[in-house]
Amino acid sequence: MADHNRVVTNSMDAMLFLTDDQLLQGIELMYFAYKGFTSDPDLILQNYSYGRAHHRAVHFINRRKGLKVNDLLDILGITKQSLNRVLRQLINDGLVESRIGRQDKRERNLYLTEDGKALERQLSDAQRKRMRAAYRAAGSDAVQGFRLVLEKIMDVETRNRITQDKE
Repeated sequence: MADHNRVVTNSMDAMLFLTDDQLLQGIELMYFAYKGFTSDPDLILQNYSYGRAHHRAVHFINRRKGLKVNDLLDILGITKQSLNRVLRQLINDGLVESRIGRQDKRERNLYLTEDGKALERQLSDAQRKRMRAAYRAAGSDAVQGFRLVLEKIMDVETRNRITQDKE
């Protein structure tokens, strides 16, 4: 009788298998890790009456100077209405600047202001501290494995976009 709780990941490593319960434990760990990963920035965001969408917007605008609004919409995967609300708050609060595109005047390119950069630094410092400690404790092999697992969890389109962004 076949063991339906066992999942073979690929032919290259037929010895690696996990039961459904072990996979569910991994899912729980992802939830709790995300909760921990976002807890420090959430406390900072409360001071501004911002949420996680604001944090993600600030993060990606910082990482990709001059990011087009449509590209940010695609990255965040939120509705245009939600993004407009988030951007309007960030712009009105002096954290983000929207500039007319150089090649296409209909485009809007996004940049963090000095205050926006300061907020982004505060948010990312908290997360970098947590990530650095976890990576140190786990070791370099675990870090590489973790990155691979995260990449394989992503949908193919997102993984391809990230690969293109690195080039």
